[in-house]
Amino acid sequence: MPELPEVETTLRGIEPHMQGRKVVRVVVRDPRLRWPVGEDVQQAEGQQVVRLRRRGKYLLIELEQGGLIVHLGMSGSIRVLTEPGLPENHDHFDIEMENGACVRFNDPRRFGAFLWADGEIESHELLSSLGPEPLSDAFTTDHLFRQSRGKRVAVKNFIMNGHIVVGVGNIYASEALFMAGIHPQRAAGRISERRYEGLVMAIRDVLSRAIRQGGTTLRDFVNSDGAPGYFARDLLVYDRAGNDCFQCGASIRQKVIGQRSSYYCPSCQR
Repeated sequence: MPELPEVETTLRGIEPHMQGRKVVRVVVRDPRLRWPVGEDVQQAEGQQVVRLRRRGKYLLIELEQGGLIVHLGMSGSIRVLTEPGLPENHDHFDIEMENGACVRFNDPRRFGAFLWADGEIESHELLSSLGPEPLSDAFTTDHLFRQSRGKRVAVKNFIMNGHIVVGVGNIYASEALFMAGIHPQRAAGRISERRYEGLVMAIRDVLSRAIRQGGTTLRDFVNSDGAPGYFARDLLVYDRAGNDCFQCGASIRQKVIGQRSSYYCPSCQR
């Protein structure tokens, strides 16, 4: 599933082709996504793209009036095509720009989203209650520690909760907890402030490094020019069950926590 670094990589890829330019046409080829694509997305036509940004795992395309919200879902990817050619299977929609660029969305599993937002885009119901960005100044040790008090939920599920902090998905949660030396199943409320300080630093570090390498490609993700992300080569525990820990040599274990596969070292993360 594309996570924050993959979405940020996609944003940086499409921004030069869309920022400050007009949308000529929106072509919805197959509206069957997580929520059916409505005809209201056509309101983007003729409007200039004022700003592109990311909020958690959502891509926000702000226009002169209203905006578009895009989510990559489990298998979505966006490519920028200068010579579009015939669409392929699962190419759900195109955003055609005045400079000839075609921004094409592909999603085999159809869990992605393409939505219209009236007025202030941040007030949309999908965005209004999200937590702070993990790479922003608002994401602090104090914030994480205070939010965790009294919580019995596993810390891995806690940091993957978008109301606590946005964009920390399964891959990077496993990696950050390993780097911080915290067992993923430990109750969030039983972790000390000092440990949370290390976890905040680990989350920032792993996400920043993944963004620099274009994200992690394990199955479906490619960036806007069709190239894969390369951070998979640097994964310390994720998808490495049965392999030796790089730090201590113990065998990496896999455990289902909150219906998601989690990877950890039983020696480094007690």
